[in-house]
Amino acid sequence: KAVMNDSSIWKAYIISVSKTVIGVVAHVFFCSMVAYGLSKRDLMGRKVYTAMGVITLFFSGGMIPTYLLMRQLNLINNFMVYIIPSLFSYYDVVILMNFFRQLPVSMEESAKIDGAGAWRIFLKIIMPLSKPAIATIALFHGVYQWNDFMTAKLYITDKVLYPVQMKLYEIIVRQSVQNMPVGSVVMETTSKGIQLATIVITTVPILIAYPLLQKHFVTGMMLGAVKE
Repeated sequence: KAVMNDSSIWKAYIISVSKTVIGVVAHVFFCSMVAYGLSKRDLMGRKVYTAMGVITLFFSGGMIPTYLLMRQLNLINNFMVYIIPSLFSYYDVVILMNFFRQLPVSMEESAKIDGAGAWRIFLKIIMPLSKPAIATIALFHGVYQWNDFMTAKLYITDKVLYPVQMKLYEIIVRQSVQNMPVGSVVMETTSKGIQLATIVITTVPILIAYPLLQKHFVTGMMLGAVKE
């Protein structure tokens, strides 16, 4: 009841839902565009672009340079810090790229004969046929966005922009500090109850989303990973 009546938790919940939904849509669309381009074997410089993407799998920019970059981009204490840095993942691009390569080329050729342009082919043919792969990527990135804690920890100091995971962290730390002295059993029980209630609330969206995407998730994993 204490958790349900805490308005700050519900505000943080809205932030988490917003960044997850917007982040997933933006990530899937951006990675799909990159993967569709790289799936074309006649793309000029494709090997160079692929090598640049592979480098990102093994090397990161480092915490301090990344923080300085976020500050230069005015993303500190900005909601878009949840969205822009996570737009691209070469791992997801590889899954989508392998899936796109398995789609029949004849469909694109038929669409071109009918006068469809590149954008129309991508949006009206490629994307609808790629629902299994898209659902897989959406689930991966959705879980990442929902559970992302470090972004808020590093780049957000304004509590209005805290996601629910940051509020959970605050609750656990605050209750742990209160319980450090020899306290009563009632205080410890209440603290533990608040922690568990908050954890349950934070896991509900994932428990709801996974069954809805499970069928596409399994199919997408198989089609994106197996190349004939």
